[in-house]
Amino acid sequence: MLEGIIRDSIGKKAAKALRRDGYLIANIYGKGIENINAAFKKNEFMKAVRSKEHFFLDVKVGDNEYKVAIQEYQKDPITNDLLHVDLKIAIPGVESNFMIPVKTEGVAKGIKDRGVLMLSKRRLKVKCIPENVPDSFVLDVRPLGVNDAILVRDMNIPENIKMMEADRISVVGIVKAK
Repeated sequence: MLEGIIRDSIGKKAAKALRRDGYLIANIYGKGIENINAAFKKNEFMKAVRSKEHFFLDVKVGDNEYKVAIQEYQKDPITNDLLHVDLKIAIPGVESNFMIPVKTEGVAKGIKDRGVLMLSKRRLKVKCIPENVPDSFVLDVRPLGVNDAILVRDMNIPENIKMMEADRISVVGIVKAK
């Protein structure tokens, strides 16, 4: 369980001081719940995210425990350092939007023909209740040749999940190397 602190002041000066001390600034929110301004030790947060086995992450802020999903994050454009993260509370039975990661499986046959695998969408937006959220969408790219792609409409999406992306959007494809 990842533990964080509640931020007292939400100004720029206080955020800079927390970052200097090794903290990651976070906002935690959910439907019908008051927003929580929090901060986590950056190293502990990174370890927890890398070692998580499921889509949701368990966090403890103050006296309360939450099951959260990483909704959005901001990185420094120069140093690529993580600056800020938005965490969405998963309220059981309440339908919400989630960004589900996309993973590929196998080696595409188009790569042997001098093609390059292009992952167009790293995360896909879905709407469902937290109990039905998949950990990720795994796409088998083995049958893809050069100039082939997997579109949103080609994916196997469970019936209890509503895809919020247009069905004509390419998720992954093979393009000819120059």
